[in-house]
Amino acid sequence: GRRAELHKMAAAGAEAAAEEEKRLPEGDPESGGDSDDEGDSDSSGDGEDEEKENEAEIQRLEEQLSINAFDYNCHLDLIKLLRQEGELVKLRRARQKMSELFPLTEEIWLDWLKDEIKMASEISEREKVYELFERAVKDYICPEIWLEYAQYSIGGIGQEGGIERVRSIFERALTAVGLHVTKGTALWEAYREFENAILETAQPAPGSIPSPEQQQVLCSQLEKIHTLFRRQLGIPLLDMEASYAEYEEWSEEPIPEATIKNYKKALQQLEKCKPYEEALLGAETPKLAEYQAYIDFEMKAGDPARIQLIYERALAENCLVPDLWARYNQYLDRQLKVKELVLSAHDRAVRNCPWTVGLWIRYLLAMERHRVEHSIISEMFEKALNAGFIQATDYVEIWQAYLDYLRRRVDFTQDSSKELEELRSAFARAVEYLKQEVEERFSESGDPSCTIMQNWARVEARLCNNMQKARELWDNIMTKGNAKYANMWLEYYNLERAHGDTQHCRKALHRAVQCTSDYPEHVCEVLLTLERIEGTLEDWDAAVQKTENRLARVNEQRAKAAEKEAALAKQEEERAEQRKQARAEKKASKKAKKTRIGDKRKADEDDEGEWGQEEELPSKRHRGEGDGVLPEEDMEVESGLFGRSEKPDGPAIPKEKASTSRRDIPKVFHDSSKDKVTVFVSNLSYTMAEPEAKLRELFGSCGEVVEIRAVFNNKGTFRGYGYVQFKEEEAARQALALDRTAVEGRPMFVSPCVDKNKNPDFKVFRYSTTLEKHKLFISGLPFSCTKEELEEVCKAHGNVKDIRLVTNRAGKPKGLAYVEYENEAQASQAVLKMDGLTVKDHVIKVMISNPPLRKLPDRPEPGRASLALAPRQIYGARGKGRTQLSMMPRALQRQSNPVAKAENGMVQNSPAASSEPPAEPKKMSNADFAKMLLKK
Repeated sequence: GRRAELHKMAAAGAEAAAEEEKRLPEGDPESGGDSDDEGDSDSSGDGEDEEKENEAEIQRLEEQLSINAFDYNCHLDLIKLLRQEGELVKLRRARQKMSELFPLTEEIWLDWLKDEIKMASEISEREKVYELFERAVKDYICPEIWLEYAQYSIGGIGQEGGIERVRSIFERALTAVGLHVTKGTALWEAYREFENAILETAQPAPGSIPSPEQQQVLCSQLEKIHTLFRRQLGIPLLDMEASYAEYEEWSEEPIPEATIKNYKKALQQLEKCKPYEEALLGAETPKLAEYQAYIDFEMKAGDPARIQLIYERALAENCLVPDLWARYNQYLDRQLKVKELVLSAHDRAVRNCPWTVGLWIRYLLAMERHRVEHSIISEMFEKALNAGFIQATDYVEIWQAYLDYLRRRVDFTQDSSKELEELRSAFARAVEYLKQEVEERFSESGDPSCTIMQNWARVEARLCNNMQKARELWDNIMTKGNAKYANMWLEYYNLERAHGDTQHCRKALHRAVQCTSDYPEHVCEVLLTLERIEGTLEDWDAAVQKTENRLARVNEQRAKAAEKEAALAKQEEERAEQRKQARAEKKASKKAKKTRIGDKRKADEDDEGEWGQEEELPSKRHRGEGDGVLPEEDMEVESGLFGRSEKPDGPAIPKEKASTSRRDIPKVFHDSSKDKVTVFVSNLSYTMAEPEAKLRELFGSCGEVVEIRAVFNNKGTFRGYGYVQFKEEEAARQALALDRTAVEGRPMFVSPCVDKNKNPDFKVFRYSTTLEKHKLFISGLPFSCTKEELEEVCKAHGNVKDIRLVTNRAGKPKGLAYVEYENEAQASQAVLKMDGLTVKDHVIKVMISNPPLRKLPDRPEPGRASLALAPRQIYGARGKGRTQLSMMPRALQRQSNPVAKAENGMVQNSPAASSEPPAEPKKMSNADFAKMLLKK
């Protein structure tokens, strides 16, 4: 009877599988009548067209993957299309390829498993499904996959050993996810239901007396169910009160005190976990901060199984966060130290984040720590080299880690061994790899100091007693541009000192004295110290002469550099003075000319009284000419300056009106006490018609605007910048968000109002200037490329958060852009796919955003000019350009520190050198100066 019941359960499982098989694949049309009789010809044609389009798309995706097999999204699109078209063989092959490269998500695995279960009818096919389940449960911790695995195995209980197999799978599932607070209960209940079904089959027929063997089976089965209840009630799980009530109802005996005690303890622990579970439930994906808080809580509790579970849960939703993998692997390496568990976690880490060199290095160390075969470690290292790191230095690090491993394998007590030859061969390959592969890709080897060659030389000298090979390596290092650095020579000298001889030490120091350019005094001191301790009189004399000659040349070169710098500064000071005098003379001549025009205007007015008519004088700038059309009030200002008493095609302007022109308005000095509620606005168009009104309109949404001070020149023309003062600080902070907003075709710059004289180091730049692994820098774009067009290209490789097209001050594109992705993985994939892509006949270059540091020349102290500070290094390779002239107003320059100091290529005048022309007294406004000339 028991065997018959088992066969019934197996038949039920097979029947369920058959029902699943009858279901049509996703996307297939529903079955209906004969298409020839009832189908519509148009819809049939549309279906054929769609099928052809899908086939073409499948072919395109397959070709794309043949070019770049690591295109994750391309794999997903191909699998979706093949599943829709019912191409089962191709679908299985596509899934297989993707699973070899990437860990698959829970949804992908469940779709794959359900498709394979539909087609598995024979025993051999069922075994393949079991193998697929085993692969699926290794990628991520997925309660749903474990539950599906256990339920599928129940369909095979009719086979030999079927029941024990089901129990084994359930036990493994409980070990993996049985502690899951919110999803563990479903597995415990499924396990108990299975054991209850077995209990039903073990019951004797009604009216019969069970035999001793049957009684023993019944007692054993009952004990299994009791044990499951007791185990579950000792674990903090959601809705465990219902499980306790179910146990009370099911059990014919009182619940043991030990079980009740464990149950109450689990309830208390559940209350502590609930806040973290509720935080996860209410948070948005990826919930990294909430998971980190939960991990910290479990780490304090110290239960290894629960710590491992919460890490696995966090990684299932944050699989592309390298730091999370690193912390998890570190915990496993230092605490659990279980080989299978540790190596599995490291393998999943590098499959999820292959671009992170630190994860590969930890994996190699873990494999060595657990004594994995050398061939497997070497194979893993080769995979790391093909992982596509994003920095040249990453390749140096992975090579160094592998070379360290190879060095630890060598027994240096033997003169020669296979391991030693492999180490030397690897050192040579590393040097060549960095020179060829890495330098070709990144335009740098990533190892400018030749650290790998230095370590090779140390191994040869210290462990192999092969000083000759070490000297050859150091000679190669010095020829790569390192001979000018004192620290490199001293590193070699220390190696010779420890493992070489005095003669080679002396020779190295003599060469160092001759070649070093950064710290020659230090090298000279080391040479004299060597000769003082070990040298003969002749050696001492030679060393003294060598160092004195070298230092004399160094001091002479430094003195010449200082003289050149002083002469250059003096020349610039003279030029500045000449320019200043020329401007003053030009200004005075303009004032005199305006005075004469004013006299003529007076005479014309007298003529008008005589003749009753005024002859209109030509304006300096007419409407529609020059930079743009002047507003009416600006034209009034101009007519007052140049003697016109009438606007074009308008009534006469009274003379009193001219006195209200902008040049006659008293200068309003900046109030630095209101800097916190003020923003500085610049790069606006000079032709802006109503600057104050326009700025008030732009910044009105940020908060209450107290005052707007647009800056105009003497002619009343807007100078493109001004100040916006708010009532509250918060409004000023919100106004900064409008930085780079396009206004009349130009990017408007909005920055905090900061006095540069008091804060000379203050810089306003809203974007990061350091390495950002989730952001791309794209160059070579066509100038006509829009933000929307670039986004269309980039979004195929990940979720684009922001795109910034770089423009000049006039708002014209420069062919450069920054693209920010959601994470590092998407950015890395985009680099691999987009670098070298053609956009509108332009080949673009794509790389991870890592702007080079701006190297500003150090300012030498007076009397201590540096030898390396040559004039070209002060002003750049092409000398001083026009853009290096100071843009500080002259009035502010006169108020600054009177000490002559070169700054931004402009020398500020000292009191002795600054002589103002008689026509321009100090501290006199433009209006006062004009009045003075008019009086004269």
